[in-house]
Amino acid sequence: MARAGAVREAGAGAARQLTIFRRGGRRPGAGRKPRGARALVSHAARPRLTRHDPVLVTTRLVAGCPNLRNERNVAVVRGALESGCDRFGFRLVEYSVQTNHLHLVAEAESARALARGLQGLLVRIAKRLNRAWTRRGGVFADRYHARVLRTPRAVRNALVYVLQNARKHGARFAGIDRCSSGPWFTGWLNRVARAGSALPRASSWLLRAGWRRAGLVATNEVPARAPPP
Repeated sequence: MARAGAVREAGAGAARQLTIFRRGGRRPGAGRKPRGARALVSHAARPRLTRHDPVLVTTRLVAGCPNLRNERNVAVVRGALESGCDRFGFRLVEYSVQTNHLHLVAEAESARALARGLQGLLVRIAKRLNRAWTRRGGVFADRYHARVLRTPRAVRNALVYVLQNARKHGARFAGIDRCSSGPWFTGWLNRVARAGSALPRASSWLLRAGWRRAGLVATNEVPARAPPP
């Protein structure tokens, strides 16, 4: 007697099971679920990216991780960023470390290079943080958010947003955020950059020189709540 949902047929010396349920294809509720309390980022296709376009990237930690903005954790993150900053056609140019997330300004030869470079970079950071925290498990909550920058004004806004992000969150300090690449940033209006950055120089015209047409960045400038286009 046939069971509900399945029938057995006699084959050439073997049994083959047929099922009324199709395998594969699109089904409601199927697929990987977003991780973390905040389902942060859409899984829609990434925007087109070329080597001429800088990109602003944000990635968040899972709930319960320690505060990243202390001297020890910043040193761990900085070491990982510097060792994985120029790989697979991906270049990290600027960054800031916040309490539970990272902001990056990067370049890549293509969307594939961006994804590959960021994957390696975030795995590197996660492994080093887990080692420092003597824990196991995921560190980053969901897919990173990437915004392609295609005008000098958009690049300048993104640089302010990243390098001065701690001010947006209410942090009070004089001068430059030491939990960022700000000390080595060469675009300050009223400060000379420190020498010896381990990050690669920008290669795109927009991130190397074009953004300066919109004005250099003051060390006390506060970014908007979100980087305007």
